[in-house]
Amino acid sequence: MSIDHLLRTEQSHLPQQLTRRDLLRNWLGLGMAAVLPHQLQVEQPPARFAVIGDFGLAGSAAAAVAELVHDREPDFVVTTGDNNYPSGEAATIDRNVGSYYHRYIAPYKGIHGRGADSNRFFPVLGNHDWDSGSAKPYSDYFTLPGNGRYYSFGWGPLRFFMLDSALSEPDGYRYATRQGDWFRSVSRRYDEPWRIAVFHHSPYSSGHHGSSTWMRWPFAMLGIDIVLSGHDHNYERLHLDGITYLVNGLGGGSRYRAGSQQSEGSHTFFNQDWGALFVEATSRRLHFEFVTISGQTVDNFSLITAVRRENGAPFTPEKPPYS
Repeated sequence: MSIDHLLRTEQSHLPQQLTRRDLLRNWLGLGMAAVLPHQLQVEQPPARFAVIGDFGLAGSAAAAVAELVHDREPDFVVTTGDNNYPSGEAATIDRNVGSYYHRYIAPYKGIHGRGADSNRFFPVLGNHDWDSGSAKPYSDYFTLPGNGRYYSFGWGPLRFFMLDSALSEPDGYRYATRQGDWFRSVSRRYDEPWRIAVFHHSPYSSGHHGSSTWMRWPFAMLGIDIVLSGHDHNYERLHLDGITYLVNGLGGGSRYRAGSQQSEGSHTFFNQDWGALFVEATSRRLHFEFVTISGQTVDNFSLITAVRRENGAPFTPEKPPYS
């Protein structure tokens, strides 16, 4: 009997407000909270966050992106790596990061002002953050969950899996490694409506560096909805295998030209100005907007709650998940 048939059968005995994803999650034993009728759930205020990438180079571009982020007043900030150019040194990290984003960092250990009462800044490592020979300046500066190089955190309807895609990662950068084992294990522990993987090297990219194929992990099988990355200093949205991939590397470093070949699945590509990605999340909807420092909205789309089969392959929804 197919899962699709089981869902139709079970749905006939439950309130109409339940989504197919709610039913699937309950059927797979992912928690009774997921099957409460929508009108019985108390909808929390949206979670709002900003995403910056390849930003860690003090200067006018990084300052303008930071001002754009501050004006939006996000709940927290996520980075896609390369937080500290050129070489990830302890001598440069507070100038490159803290001078702009100290208000989100806790405990803040720098000289540029008061930090946050609780941490609201969640970076991942990029290749330049390893260029000092270790990630110690990064680990000393930030206080993050787990080992700090890869970790998970939740915020409202969101669950983030922060990975280290750098070749220097001692626990390995491919899926069949200790880090991959951790990701596979920890991804089973949580059931927030939205699951987001974040790391530096883009598995699919039309940019100067091109695709970092070693990061083509089985994200759909593990229930990931969005993959955020950087490395190429442009913005790009791609759709492949039911997953939305966003490349965001316009946080302040020098902008890159397009690569020689467009990646499969590419929908939007932009490299004409610096900017940041802003996301608003409820349990039912993710809304994305990439905005430049001059105020141009480059990309603007929404993702509705996804529904997946047991093996991770996406259902074909009655309506497209994007609007």
